[in-house]
Amino acid sequence: ATRDCVGAKSPLTGGYAKSESGGVWPMEFKRTGYDGLIVEGKAEHPVYVWIDAAGKVEIRDARHLWGKDVQETQAAIAEELGEPRARTTAIGPAGENLVKYACIMSDLKDAHGRGGMGAVMGSKNLKAITVRGTRMPETADPETIKEKAKWFARNLQDIPIFNKGYSALGTGATMEVFNEVGNLPSYNFDGGFFAETDKISPVAMANSIRIGMEGCAACAVRCKRVVEFEEPYRVTAELGAPEYETLGTLGSCCGISDLKAICRANQLCNLYGLDTITAGMTIAFAMECFAEGILTLADTGGLDLSWGNAEAMLELLGMIARREGLGDLLAEGTKRAAQRLGRGSLEYAMQVKGLEMPMHDPRLKNGMGIIYAVAPNGADHNVGPHDTAFTMENAAIDHLRGMGALGPVPAQDLSTTKVVNTKAAHLWYLFCDSALACIFVPWTIQNLVDLIRAATGWEYTVYEAMLLGERVATLARLFNLREGFTAADDQLPKRMFKGTRMGALQNSGIDPAKMDEAIRQFYGLMGWDSAGVPTRGKLEELGIEWAAECLPA
Repeated sequence: ATRDCVGAKSPLTGGYAKSESGGVWPMEFKRTGYDGLIVEGKAEHPVYVWIDAAGKVEIRDARHLWGKDVQETQAAIAEELGEPRARTTAIGPAGENLVKYACIMSDLKDAHGRGGMGAVMGSKNLKAITVRGTRMPETADPETIKEKAKWFARNLQDIPIFNKGYSALGTGATMEVFNEVGNLPSYNFDGGFFAETDKISPVAMANSIRIGMEGCAACAVRCKRVVEFEEPYRVTAELGAPEYETLGTLGSCCGISDLKAICRANQLCNLYGLDTITAGMTIAFAMECFAEGILTLADTGGLDLSWGNAEAMLELLGMIARREGLGDLLAEGTKRAAQRLGRGSLEYAMQVKGLEMPMHDPRLKNGMGIIYAVAPNGADHNVGPHDTAFTMENAAIDHLRGMGALGPVPAQDLSTTKVVNTKAAHLWYLFCDSALACIFVPWTIQNLVDLIRAATGWEYTVYEAMLLGERVATLARLFNLREGFTAADDQLPKRMFKGTRMGALQNSGIDPAKMDEAIRQFYGLMGWDSAGVPTRGKLEELGIEWAAECLPA
């Protein structure tokens, strides 16, 4: 698979942010001859960047593109350049209007979703980056890379989670099981069980509106669903289908069981350039505030935000992207919206550091809860352990032993072993992000290290991979310290410390004292002090002593 990463200070959280994406654009960019692109400052008027097959970089006028959605923008640029094979990553109206969780869309369906990277582009008057690459990247050992690629493709069929899971149904293949065990959030993380999960699951999609599966460039997993239908909304194949997180945030978390409406909402988010996780969780927040009488019809402009109202959800997405009416408040994300709204509404903002929680309940996955709390970018499910995979001796726990994991423990556990395993998983995911390796490919640590050696010629080791993860985590921690964050920001929403209204987690609120102790243990394992501040000794060990200037005085 091909991946890329965008990093910036988050307009949503005010701290560190990074967001990965896949598709074809990353490969096309690499084939222009560049490894990265740094964008500084702000253009005087809207512009887009064009990098041609020769590697020439132009900054071109985009005033005629401002106001267009992502699909209109990409079509206009392709026509203007006369390059139908060029690939574009762009923002839509949400990024232009500085919606705090605006995303960047590569082609029409691959999103740099989290943290508001689209708003960063909008603040710079940067509408799009278009590339056309024809160069094949040079590698130190191309034959080893080819053999590894063939091995992955052959062996995928022997791994059930891939051949019966991702490849057959896509993300959330076990969504209905998630609902039974309590992992699928519903009704803004208060429900605990969604009775109509069977109507919105990937299985339901496969049996009704799905027309195929596709993948990122050169990927054998092919985990992306393709849907298409004409009634009651027009949803087209080229704009993508909802992933598991989107089915949850715009579905069960809003009490919505209309699969076609969720697919339409997903495509609206892609056109407007909105992160589906924060968008869905922000609407769920608004719906709960409406149910509690904190928001009234006078506040919503007459829009009925009752649980399950799919039409209201679709209308509200447009209001958010355009910052119209209530949409202007909700464009700030749940934390800022609650702070402005007041009336006790912060209780219903399911976020950490300002980033809304994804669709994995930490009351079941306690290690994920640790990471939601301590991750520098906020509640992120892609930088921590999915605890249910590490409850018994298996390939997953064997794999993590290379990063220091001790052994299997229950999902609902906050022992020292769980904290050690959580750190190991965190380092692994940070290493994958740095290597731009998709976590849906069945790498082992050694396999990925071998690929890095083959690509670069470096004498790279598993130990260096572990240190890389520590270096990333520690530098991100220092960035946030510089921006004013403290250990007090490493907190889960209070709702996580009580059980859900229904389902398997009714009596499974997290013990706050045990979570606090687990977080302190995590600090210690990372070489940080009891306040979560990296020690000077740790900075020297990692070779980043120059970053000590970010330490509190």
